[in-house]
Amino acid sequence: MKKKKSISILVSVVLAFSLLISACSGGGNGGNNNNTSPAPGNDSGAKTEETAKPEEQEKPAEITIMLPLNTAETPPDTIKNEIEKLTNTKLTYQFFPADTYEEKLNASFATGSLPDVTYLKNQATFIQMKEAIRDGQFWEIGPYLSEFPNLGKLKEEILNNTKVDGKLYSLYLGRPLARQGMIYRKDWADKLGLAAPANVDELYAMMEKFTIGDPDGNNQADTIGLADRNDLIYGAFKTVSAWFGTPNNWGEMDGQLQPEFTFPEYVETMDFFKKVRDAKAMNVDFAATSKTDQINLFTSGKAGVYIGSMQDVNSLVKDLVKNVPTAVVDTHSMVAGPDGQFATWSIPGYNNVVLFPKSAVKDEAELKGILAFFDKMMTPEVANMMYWGKEGVHYTVQDGKAKAGDDQELTEREVKGFKDSVIGEPETNGMFEGFHDLPARIHAEQLVLENEKIAVPDPTAPLDSATYTEKGTELQELIKDATYKYIYGSIDKAGFDKAVEEWKKRGGAQIIEEFNAVYKP
Repeated sequence: MKKKKSISILVSVVLAFSLLISACSGGGNGGNNNNTSPAPGNDSGAKTEETAKPEEQEKPAEITIMLPLNTAETPPDTIKNEIEKLTNTKLTYQFFPADTYEEKLNASFATGSLPDVTYLKNQATFIQMKEAIRDGQFWEIGPYLSEFPNLGKLKEEILNNTKVDGKLYSLYLGRPLARQGMIYRKDWADKLGLAAPANVDELYAMMEKFTIGDPDGNNQADTIGLADRNDLIYGAFKTVSAWFGTPNNWGEMDGQLQPEFTFPEYVETMDFFKKVRDAKAMNVDFAATSKTDQINLFTSGKAGVYIGSMQDVNSLVKDLVKNVPTAVVDTHSMVAGPDGQFATWSIPGYNNVVLFPKSAVKDEAELKGILAFFDKMMTPEVANMMYWGKEGVHYTVQDGKAKAGDDQELTEREVKGFKDSVIGEPETNGMFEGFHDLPARIHAEQLVLENEKIAVPDPTAPLDSATYTEKGTELQELIKDATYKYIYGSIDKAGFDKAVEEWKKRGGAQIIEEFNAVYKP
């Protein structure tokens, strides 16, 4: 018995000694980096082998995501598969066409079938959803953000613009404050002896000469100055309106907030567009023109000015030079109003938000699991994958920035759908800024920074009005219709004023009262 016991003790000592030698030498595995070494600062290597076992790795979180699709086809799983690897998730993306997304969103909400993660379409959709948010249909996430270091980097001033009654329910998709300006045919301007317009009078002169001056040199009256579309916000109207000095949605008048269309500068802007249309210096049916048709007017070589996001210049030039190889394009935004002042309208720092429905996310633990995914999304590795794609395939790194690959159709097909869902912005998620070699785009990026210095915010962005949430979109259609009718000449100033009074009667006066009740200059 003693001999067996001695042997047992000896074996134990030898085994312990062997394990010690193995631990010190990295396990004798040729340095295959199986994470068996103790962590820095940890004197004990205990349980390090057990933590590396595959069966003990955290199970992938299953998350379903609904979002609008701004491309013709649903993207393949190329990028999704990479995101899943980087975030340890199993993702189901439900893409729906952007043109009909609001209908799908409303139907899913009405039937209680919204998924775990629900992207809205834009700021207007967010406003419409505020009533449901107040009704407790979505999770409040503000109290949890401090638990996630990357989500905690989101800009406080922008988060404040998305709060509802002082509470945070959403994450935001960051965008530059003021991208608006003009994209124009510089070769036409040079031929006609025109410089970039310094003021609104010179802007009209450019549009007129682009129409009657035969800028394409074919001896035919087949060109127009401005290509516009049926959008008073992201089309030309709101940008030109800002140049005229109109407030951004709302402004102060006699110490009170009033809607932009009650200001004389709004009427001056309508007069400007009526003058341009009457001179046939733009597409006269602009109120019935889609964005696709507007773009075609410019890229086909028929129109010389496009007013909207200056960052659209890359895609416009790409298609324009296919039709007009000699075309030269530039960007511009510093257009002074009648008072000689520069101004541009700005967004509240985001163009969309994402919400978390309680009908799908059942408890706090599940919510935290989803927020953990978004926290990982806000790392450079994941953000770059979602926004730019795979390095060497969809982009390359040049001068510390992402340069888009030559196969833009591939990037559009495989990456665009995911690009439109990235939370935050380069300053907060660490993704690459874009590298540009198109002179007009380089100029546009410079102007975006200059625009921020003269940007006019919407004073109601952080404010709430129950009546606006309920009726604002419907009432705005009344003003939109009256604006088009004024520009088309079917109503005069008295007719427009009548529409404004109707707006007030139907709930607008209540909106004014509610905004002013919470407004603090």
